[in-house]
Amino acid sequence: MIGDKNMEERAYRWAQELCRYAGEGEAFFMDFWKRLRQSQNIYKEFTYYLEHQTFLCEYKVQGYGVVDIMVWQMDHFKAQLDRGKDDMKNNGDKMLLMAFDTLLKMEREPARYVELMQTETGTDYQDKYV
Repeated sequence: MIGDKNMEERAYRWAQELCRYAGEGEAFFMDFWKRLRQSQNIYKEFTYYLEHQTFLCEYKVQGYGVVDIMVWQMDHFKAQLDRGKDDMKNNGDKMLLMAFDTLLKMEREPARYVELMQTETGTDYQDKYV
């Protein structure tokens, strides 16, 4: 898959479009693409999604995959809606892009992101901030 030039061109264009739909600029796209191409495992997940419109869910960083990150982000998203911030309300492309972006970051700094996923939730509950 890494050596497939046709797939690489398709993935490049799709990543570029995802960034555009998400409201991200060229600098974000170039950085995202560079990091994506440096990670064979996440690139495989990304291209699988491109081809099948569903998640492969093979690759995990300390037990967390891209779907886990999306669930975590949705939890945060609900909390942001409560605060009047809704930039992802009607933008599933942004949620998808940010999930892959977070997985790329998590691959480089697993301890940081595992801690965030285990301690930061968007759900308010009694004594959360005690």
